Amino acid sequence: MNDVRHVDVLVIGAGPAGLAAAIAAREDGIESLLVLEREHLPGGILRQCIHNGFGLHRFKEELTGPEYAQRDIDRARGMGIEIQTDTTVLSVAEDRTVTCVSAARGLQIFRAGAVVLAMGCRERPRGALGTPGTRCAGIYSAGTAQRFVNLEGYMPGKRVVILGSGDIGLIMARRMTLQGAKVLACVELMPFSSGLNRNIVQCLNDYDIPLYLSHTVVDIRGRERLSSVSVARVDAHRRPIPGTEIEFECDTLLLSVGLIPENELSEGAGVMLSPATSGAEVDDTLQTSVPGIFACGNVLHVHDLVDHVSSESFRAGHAAAAYARGDLPSGKTWAVRDGEGVRGTVPQRIRKGSAQEVHLMFRPAGVYRGAACVVTCGDREIARKRAPIFTPGEMAVISLKPDVVAALDADVTVHMERI
Repeated sequence: MNDVRHVDVLVIGAGPAGLAAAIAAREDGIESLLVLEREHLPGGILRQCIHNGFGLHRFKEELTGPEYAQRDIDRARGMGIEIQTDTTVLSVAEDRTVTCVSAARGLQIFRAGAVVLAMGCRERPRGALGTPGTRCAGIYSAGTAQRFVNLEGYMPGKRVVILGSGDIGLIMARRMTLQGAKVLACVELMPFSSGLNRNIVQCLNDYDIPLYLSHTVVDIRGRERLSSVSVARVDAHRRPIPGTEIEFECDTLLLSVGLIPENELSEGAGVMLSPATSGAEVDDTLQTSVPGIFACGNVLHVHDLVDHVSSESFRAGHAAAAYARGDLPSGKTWAVRDGEGVRGTVPQRIRKGSAQEVHLMFRPAGVYRGAACVVTCGDREIARKRAPIFTPGEMAVISLKPDVVAALDADVTVHMERI
C-alpha cells in the first residue's frame, strides 16, 4: 500500500498557468506546495514558441516564449517551490486525492487541501474534421510541426498548405517560410480569421501568403506521401460550393483548426464542464463545481495571450491558498449567461455577497465594428465597454467593479450591442 502524502496546495501542470498559480500560493504563505508536470522540463507550450510578442501586458516588454517562461521558472525556483517533472497524473478524485506515476518515484498518492488544474489544451486532430481523402504521410497539427522545427530540428516538408487561421497556424506560416519552405495558402472556413490581427499582418501579409476566407480543404490526395489538396469555397452554411475547387500541389498540410481544453482529469474528478468553452464551469474565484478544485489557463478556456493566462492563474493560486487555509467563503451564486453575440463567458458564476472586482472574459460570436459589450443584472445595465472592433480571434474582457459586484441582486447577462 502506497503512503499518502499530504500537501496544502497541489498544482497539475508547470506551464505558464501552473507556475503562476504556484507562485501566488507561495506568496500567500503556503509552504506545503507541489507542482506536477508530465514533460521533462517546466515551461509548457512556451518552450517551443520561440517567436516574440509575449509579455507586452504583464512585463511591458516583448519576449519570446522561452524568455517569458524562464522568468516564472526562475521565480518559482527562487521561492523553493517543488516541481516534479516527468510525472503523469493518472487521476484526481472529488476528495482531492491525486494519483500520479513517474519513472523516478513510481506510484505516488497525494491528498491536497486544494488542487489547481492547469493542464493546458490540445489540438483538434484530422479525425475530428471528417475531411475526405487518403491517409498519407505529411499531415500534421500546427503545434506538432512547431515542436519538430523549433525543438527537434526537423522540417515537416517543403510545400505547405495550412488549414485554419488560428494563431499557431499563422505563426507556423511565417516559421516555415523562414526555414525555406513555400507556404502556398492559408485556408479558413469562416469569413473571418480566428487569429490575432497582428499575426495576420506579420505572418501572412508580410510574406505574401494568401489567406482564403470562407474556404476549406475538400480532398486530400497522396499514396505514401501527400501530393496535393483541393480547396473549395463554402456557402453561408459552410458547405463546399461545387465548381470552386482549387488544387494545390504540396507535400505538407498543417492543421490549425482549434484547441480543446485537456479535461480528462477534470471529468474524472466530477467537475462540471461548460459546453461553450469545453472547460470547467467556475465561480469568480475560479473554483469549479467541486469544492477545493480550481481551474485556470487554457484548461479552463482557450486564451489568445499568455499574459491573460498568468493574471487569471495568479487569482486561482490566491484562491486555492485561501481555501486550503479555510478562509475562502462559500455560498450561493448568481449565474453569468451568454447573451446575443457572446460565446463562452468565464466565470459562469459570481458568489453572492462577493465584494471583489470580477473580470468577465468571452469570445465575440462574430465581427462587431463600433460596437459595445454590455453587462446587465436583471433589467439594469451594470457595465459597458466600447471598442472600434470586437473579433472572435481576440478575447474580450469587461470588468465589474467591487461595488457593482456587491450590489448584484439577480443573474448577469453579457451581450453585444451594435451602435
